[in-house]
Order: sequence, then C-alpha cells, then structure tokens
Amino acid sequence: MAKITLENLAHSYMANPKGPDDYALKELHHDWTDGEAYALLGASGCGKSTLLNIISGLLRPSHGRVLFDGRDVTDAPTAERNIAQVFQFPVVYDTMTVRENLAFPLKNRGLPPDEIARRVQKVGAMIDMEDQLNRKARGLTADAKQKISLGRGMVREDVNALLFDEPLTVIDPHMKWELRTQLKKLHDDFGHTMIYVTHDQTEALTFADKVVVMHDGRVVQIGTPRELFERPAHTFVGYFIGSPGMNLFDATLDGRMARIGETAIDLGAAYSGEGRIQIGVRPEFIQLRSGGEGLPATITRIEDVGRHRIVRLDVMGHEVSAIAGEGDPIPADVDRIGLAPEGINVYADDWRLAPIGSDDTQGRVA
Repeated sequence: MAKITLENLAHSYMANPKGPDDYALKELHHDWTDGEAYALLGASGCGKSTLLNIISGLLRPSHGRVLFDGRDVTDAPTAERNIAQVFQFPVVYDTMTVRENLAFPLKNRGLPPDEIARRVQKVGAMIDMEDQLNRKARGLTADAKQKISLGRGMVREDVNALLFDEPLTVIDPHMKWELRTQLKKLHDDFGHTMIYVTHDQTEALTFADKVVVMHDGRVVQIGTPRELFERPAHTFVGYFIGSPGMNLFDATLDGRMARIGETAIDLGAAYSGEGRIQIGVRPEFIQLRSGGEGLPATITRIEDVGRHRIVRLDVMGHEVSAIAGEGDPIPADVDRIGLAPEGINVYADDWRLAPIGSDDTQGRVA
C-alpha cells in the first residue's frame, strides 16, 4: 500500500502546448491517502484514463511529479511501482486455464505453490468461477474473461495500489453489482489503495470512500458521496451526480436575497460573488405550489419511476425537475415552485460560493 502524491501534475499530448486548452490534464496537486478507495468519475474524454495511466507509469506527465510514499516514481516503469492494473477490455491468456491465468502473477513473484493455490481458490470464489478453474480461457464469454482479468488484479496482496480502468464495461448488470461488492470487501479486508475509473455515478458512489469528479481535464471536486450530493463544488458536479441532476437558475445577488426573473428568493444566508450567478437546487428541494409565492411554473409531464415520481415543469422557458414521493399528492393546479433554503447552493462562474462568514470549505479544489 502507498500514499500517492500528485505534485503539480499536468499533461498535454501536444509537443508544444500553448495554453490550458492544449492540456488533456490540467494542473492538479493532491495526496491520495494510503489505504483509501477512490473513484475517478466523469464523462468520456475528461482525463480520467490519462490520470490513471500517469499514476501507473504507462504515461509520463508533461509537468509535475508522482510520488509513492514520498519516493519520486515519475520516471519509474510500471513494474517498479508494484501496482496491479485492470483495463476496460479483458486481457487473458487463451491457452491457459482460468487457474493458470489467476496464478500467473504469483508464479512470476516466486510464491510457494500452497500459497498460490490458496489465493487462486479464494479469488476464484470471489469472481464466481470456482467451477471453471480448470477450463481453458479460450471460448469463454467477454464478461467471464474480464472476471479473470479482475481476479488477476485481486490475487496479489502486496501491491502499492490497485487501479481499475472502467473494468465492468463488458460485465452484465447483475454481475456488476456482485463484483463491486467483492471489490469493496477486498478493500475492507486488505486495505489496498484502490483507484477506480468510471463514467457511471452508481459505480463510483457505491464503491468509493472518496469520489474524484473530473470535468474538461480538471479535478473539480473530491469528496464523499454525501458531500457531492449536498454541496456540489461545481455546477458540473451538480449536473452529473444525481438523477435527475441539479436544477440551475440564472440569478442576481443582494445579500441573503436572490432574484430569479421577477421573483425574489430568500437564500437563508448572505452571499457575495461576481460573474455569472446561478442558484442550484436539487429536485428533492423543489416545492410544488398552487398560488402564493414562488417561481411561475407549469407541469409538462410526470414520470413514475417506482420509488418516486419525477415532475417535469416549464419554468420561464426552462425545464425544471422536481421529485415527489410515491404517496405524495401532486396538486392538479400547480402554478408555482418554491426553493427550500436548506437545499440551495449558490454559484459564481460555475464554482460554489460559501455563505458570508461561514466556515464552509466545500469549494473548488483545482
């Protein structure tokens, strides 16, 4: 296991980058705590795999350093970093049995046969392939091969870190849940530092102690699932985390009051900021009203998703989503929405503002 430090790290695939837009990975500095499970979450092309490949040694960064427990490994090859990496598409040896594939990294390190057998049997059970250990890998399905690939990463107990690059893409949905559970148990049992790349928020939020959200080559927030949901540091986090994502309203600020269109909104605390001001409110904190105060709204459709209903509304020409409990009545004459103060976040040029005088530190990280 290792504490991983990314020191003033940035990367461009261009020979002579001239500005921020030329960088696939914009400058960041962060310590990854020894023994924690992280998820790198973001849309395709945001820089997740670039960052993972820099950590693993498959790619040398244009700028900055990578340190494992304080030792500079920026120029060290992958083999010297003592990491295990599992890729998006399975890499297995077709001429070997499942057992031989799982045992391969252990034999290379000269472990005794009884220890190899113990670990292979344990991992075989974890990936639900005990009854196929003596079968050749050739002819197995893609998801079975990816389970072997995952197993090869999990069979080692002495690694500095386990890195997973969208490893469940080819796995069927039921098995995804099972394997995520097993990976989490592996982390709990052995305390490996784990970094898991995904574009799927469910995978990230159910796997990780801390989620690293990336957007446009930049880390925009690192936090627990609860922190990302309740206090998104960037409007992208609010949009990307949650289903539906956060509603955003253009506004002007005046202390503890904001104005959206012609409607004044009490923010519950005073704010100050410049640039484009937006009010962010998750659908859970949109209040459906008939008459009285609030933003003018018209229901356009209602989607029943089982546990709750998603109410889609037209608010001044923009679609807004609200969530109503399955048993909660939805008035037929809804013509206003309110914004619950405890669910309000305020943004200036996409970055969250802290209330004036608060010790709130859930702000930008890069």
